[in-house]
Amino acid sequence: MNAIELLQRLIATPSLSGNEEGTADILAAELAVRGVEVRRHHNNIWALSRGFDAKKPTLMLNSHQDTVKPSAAYTRNPFEPTIEEGRLYGLGSNDAGASLVALLTTFCNNYDTSDAPYNLLLALTAEEENMGERGMRSFLPHLAERGIKVDMVLVGEPTSMEAATAERGLVVLDCIAHGKSGHAARNEGENAIYKAMCDIERLRNYRFERCSEQLGDIKISVTQIAAGTQHNIVPDECRYVVDVRTTDAYSNEEVVALLQGAIEGEAKPRSTRVRASAIALDHPLVAAARAIGRKTFLSPTTSDRAIMQGLAALKMGVGESSRSHTADEYVLVSEIEEGIAIYQQLLNELKNTI
Repeated sequence: MNAIELLQRLIATPSLSGNEEGTADILAAELAVRGVEVRRHHNNIWALSRGFDAKKPTLMLNSHQDTVKPSAAYTRNPFEPTIEEGRLYGLGSNDAGASLVALLTTFCNNYDTSDAPYNLLLALTAEEENMGERGMRSFLPHLAERGIKVDMVLVGEPTSMEAATAERGLVVLDCIAHGKSGHAARNEGENAIYKAMCDIERLRNYRFERCSEQLGDIKISVTQIAAGTQHNIVPDECRYVVDVRTTDAYSNEEVVALLQGAIEGEAKPRSTRVRASAIALDHPLVAAARAIGRKTFLSPTTSDRAIMQGLAALKMGVGESSRSHTADEYVLVSEIEEGIAIYQQLLNELKNTI
């Protein structure tokens, strides 16, 4: 089947993170029909190009099968793929089904890499939306156990087919300022809200010494706050949440330690696993993207690229990021066709830059 028909089948098969069995079966069967030797690790479907040569660098073509839960604001059946006025509607159509079918098509069109200066590895992975343990986190060690070295990655996420050379990491801090309760009328106790205000001001004015060449400064935003039980009791606790967009200038652990030291209250990270990443601007993938007219930019969103530490990864895919996770999600049929053509141009140009 062609890319559009394949995407329609994928949309019609629910694949919420951790439950991609159905789409994994479809993708494995489709690749087998096209003469590709298919491999599977959990719900991650992958394949190596014919003529794979360990002496040549390997480019991984990666996108994800899974989707978020459909928004309650949907006016359509999210699992019913329909095409209207050139738009293909359905959950996961834009994020990231369009990129996935475009990369699958590109891989199949270039399956024999015997005469190319690189190998191709197709990775249609699971659990990207929740960064689960059975997606990219387990897939990369799975490859390493088999002696397969990935040298560079093309990550298919909706970027309007422009080239994201870097993306920020994320740390969410749950913070608590401690005080002492008392009667508000007698001005007793120690007001935890006031203590939190002081700590928040410290965070607001905090400046890191190092700045990322590509990603700039680390961004800190207080996004939630809660305190108090009733109007006449001085609160002994104030809780607030801090959203920290990290860069490659510091590890996430270093960022947490520095911010913990900057305030008087507590600050506990929910996770430090979503890391910033950047590819060298003179890398052959970037050079190839620029040579075919793709603009480079810094991505505000995260992806499985955050897990690919130590790998040169470029994020470039079909559709628009602004449509991701929205009700009545769609992708243009013409965008998929254009994406396949641009991916082919990129592979052709990579032969000149690698």
